[in-house]
Amino acid sequence: MRRKGMILLLSAVLVLAGACGQADAPQSDEQTETAAEASAGETDFSKMKADSSLDLQYATQFTVDYYGEYTYITIADSQKILLVPEGAAEPENVPDDVLILQQPLDHVYLVSTSAMDLVCACGSLSNITLSGEEQDGWYVQEAADAMADGSLVYAGKYSMPDYELILGSDCDLAIENTMIYHNPEVKEKLESLGIPVLVEYSSYESDPLGRLEWIKFYGALFGREEEAESFYDAQLAKIEPLLDKEASGKTAAVCAIDSNGQVTVRRPGDFITKMISYAGGTYAIEDAGQDESNSSVLTMNMEDFYAQAKDADILIYNGTISDEISSIGELTAKNELFSDFKAVKEGNVYCLSHEFFQQTADSCSLISELYDIFNGIDAEHTYLTRLE
Repeated sequence: MRRKGMILLLSAVLVLAGACGQADAPQSDEQTETAAEASAGETDFSKMKADSSLDLQYATQFTVDYYGEYTYITIADSQKILLVPEGAAEPENVPDDVLILQQPLDHVYLVSTSAMDLVCACGSLSNITLSGEEQDGWYVQEAADAMADGSLVYAGKYSMPDYELILGSDCDLAIENTMIYHNPEVKEKLESLGIPVLVEYSSYESDPLGRLEWIKFYGALFGREEEAESFYDAQLAKIEPLLDKEASGKTAAVCAIDSNGQVTVRRPGDFITKMISYAGGTYAIEDAGQDESNSSVLTMNMEDFYAQAKDADILIYNGTISDEISSIGELTAKNELFSDFKAVKEGNVYCLSHEFFQQTADSCSLISELYDIFNGIDAEHTYLTRLE
């Protein structure tokens, strides 16, 4: 199926036919040129055409195209990556703005913690040898176990990597998230040492199923496309029955209180609020004020939050961006206005576990838990704890 292999086979057949004295039809100039390139072991990327593309249902921040045996990836319409399979030659005439990566990529420095769960889910943990998170900071059990047995080693956080360790570990790729743009000198230093840097944009997906679909990105990167596709399809199958249900009519607000007493909320339309929608609920916050940043978390004063969220049926305290709380008393102690919220009066207050931030591959489970809450289904949950 591979183009290079087919060309070499064609060339061999033509040579054999000539040796046997068989009369073949004259070759066209194009056939002659292609055969000559193949026999010389050359591939001109500028003349190659994509023969297929990865089917994406929800993700918008990356694409994957296949050029025969080569894989071409774009990220956020700005990063371009060409994956060269093990044993294959690097194509000629690849544009200068394309990052060329030779597979296998099996000494990777993973700094983006939200990516680890997807990497593990497609069976590629063994490709990650360096971590940007220490052992006690992992809520992905496979990663914590790998650090315990020494197969995964801490190499410094994104802003202060251990360059000597990274360089001495034959690192073939660093996977960062967009936080690296706050420390561009780190990215430049890694690249100056010959370590390519890839910046993943899964956090820019506004749909939780789009974030989940980044497992296909890692499947392509590490040659685990089938495993990634299988996992993704199985996760979607868990919530497909819920998507056809009628809306519950319930509203929910998601918040946390920062150190200044301000309320942090999810931006309307972000991935958490989309989860609420998939579960049959409605996000209570319609206007979180003007903010030109790309952050999915916005800040409001308590009075504005009260005006929009006091009648919400469900109140969820966001433990992924603040310390978790274990009781309604802790919530009202943060601000007495919470005592007047409908959800507080009726005992419909929940805390979202801080562990969820790293559980990207388990997004559909949280959607299912939200569905239970909106529909009064009593079930044991992993990420949402009801507060008393």
